[in-house]
Amino acid sequence: MKRLGTAVGLLAGGVLLAAALAGSAIFLPPWQPPGTAEIRIEQGEPLSSIVRKLSEQRIVVHARLFSLWARLAGLEKRVQWGVYRFETPLSAHQVLRQLASGKGVYHRVTIPEGLTVEEIGELLANLGIVDKEKFLEAAADPELLSSLGLRDKGIEGYLFPSTYHFAPSLSEREIIVAMSEQFRKAFDSLVRREAATTPLTAHEVVTLASIIEKETGIDAERPLIAAVFHNRLRLKMPLQSDPTVIYGIKDFNGNLTRKDLQSRSPYNTYRIPGLPPGPICNPGLASLRAALQPADVPYLYFVSRNDGTHLFSETLDAHSQAVKTFQPKQSASGGKKDLVRRR
Repeated sequence: MKRLGTAVGLLAGGVLLAAALAGSAIFLPPWQPPGTAEIRIEQGEPLSSIVRKLSEQRIVVHARLFSLWARLAGLEKRVQWGVYRFETPLSAHQVLRQLASGKGVYHRVTIPEGLTVEEIGELLANLGIVDKEKFLEAAADPELLSSLGLRDKGIEGYLFPSTYHFAPSLSEREIIVAMSEQFRKAFDSLVRREAATTPLTAHEVVTLASIIEKETGIDAERPLIAAVFHNRLRLKMPLQSDPTVIYGIKDFNGNLTRKDLQSRSPYNTYRIPGLPPGPICNPGLASLRAALQPADVPYLYFVSRNDGTHLFSETLDAHSQAVKTFQPKQSASGGKKDLVRRR
């Protein structure tokens, strides 16, 4: 009995020692010189592959123990893809917590409403996130457009303005896909929520929303601007929107001339009937909502008050008087009386 008791004691001691060693390996950082290491975790990557990368970079020293601990902690269901940077040495527990938090290395960037694809490329390039030329090449790639269901439409209008967190390793193509998928989610959700009835196709709605986005920066005005264009489309009146004309001008210098308004550009809504062939920028949610749900008003005209807001009119006479009041130079020079003024 004495020997049995001694054996049990030794076994218990061994178990306690093993538990202590395992605990120290999990909760205490290993001894190693300070350093920095990065790994990239792909979407859906298995835990075994993640542990192998951690081990290869010496972020985790005891790979098998870490793998067991990670499985017990349910890491497989919690880890998020991205690029992760680790300031070593770290305990296995600290590594696991960082992976589970999803706090990888990323660039935080806000894409404002109303930017064109080229302007988005320039913004991202200035932040060092993309190469602008590669971004524009990817944006025009027929294969990519086809995979997004936009081969005959183009990417303009379908990059959703929002705040993004891009991993440094993301390619230009992956960034375009991410922004396009965000647009699709937002637009589909909006259509379901608004339950709007409109004679416009989805592409025409996005095109109209892009014009609304360029015409006003005031959320309360967007449904009114939308109503003007919906009413004009219904009556088969030209939209006469300056921003569409400007979009069709290569290297626009900021001065819209009478010659520009007479150009044969497919975006010149002073000459073409209906909407232009596609969006002129990437609209935000408020403009998309307005295009789907315009205000129930009879307005056909609007003129800038020169303070960011507009005055809306139902008749040409009322609009002409508004132009004389708020745009006296244009009126005195014999400018187009039914000109739809851009913001």
